[in-house]
Amino acid sequence: MKIGIVTGIPGVGKTTVISRASKILGEKGVPYKIANYGDYMLNTAIKEKYVQNRDEMRKLPIEKQKELQTLASRRIVEDFSSLGEKGVGLVDTHAVIRTPAGYLPGLPKYVIEIINPNVIFLLEADPKAILDRQKRDQSRSRSDYSSEATINEVISFARFAAMSSAVLVGASVKIVINEEGNCVKAANDIVGSML
Repeated sequence: MKIGIVTGIPGVGKTTVISRASKILGEKGVPYKIANYGDYMLNTAIKEKYVQNRDEMRKLPIEKQKELQTLASRRIVEDFSSLGEKGVGLVDTHAVIRTPAGYLPGLPKYVIEIINPNVIFLLEADPKAILDRQKRDQSRSRSDYSSEATINEVISFARFAAMSSAVLVGASVKIVINEEGNCVKAANDIVGSML
C-alpha cells in the first residue's frame, strides 16, 4: 500500500482534486481510501467524549489536541490497512495552519511518523485564482487568506513544513499545480505518483 498526503491552502481546490483522483483510481480498479484528517480528529474527539462539535476542538488544551492528532493518525492508518499491497490511501490535510499566534505545522513529528507517507503533495495554484475560488465559495469563511501576499507567504511556509516532515520519514515532496479549469491534470499527477 502507498500513502499520499495531499496538502493545500484553503481555496486551492484540494477537495475537488482529491475527488477527481479517487474517481481515476476507481476507474483503474485500484483499491483506495480517502481520509479527511479534520473529520478523523472530530470523530475521534466525539468518540472520546472530549467535545460535542467541531468548534469545541479549538478550545481544548493543547495536550488534548495533540492526543487527538495522534489517535486520529492511528485510526487513519488502521482504516488504510485493509487496502492491501496495491492499495492507495490519500490523506486530505494541511501542511501548515495559519493562526493569530503564527504558523502551526499540520504534520508534526508525532503525526507524520504514524502515517508514514510515501509522498507529501503540495497542491498549489496561482494566488489570484485562489482568491477568485474563495470568493465563489460562499460556504466557507476565509477572510484571513484575503491577499496575494498572504497566500504566497502561506504557500512558502507550507513548502518548508512539508519538506521538514518528509525528512523525518524519507517521503518525497511533490508540488502539483491545480490550474483553473483543469483539475483532471492535477488529479492525474497525484495518481501517477502513487501507482
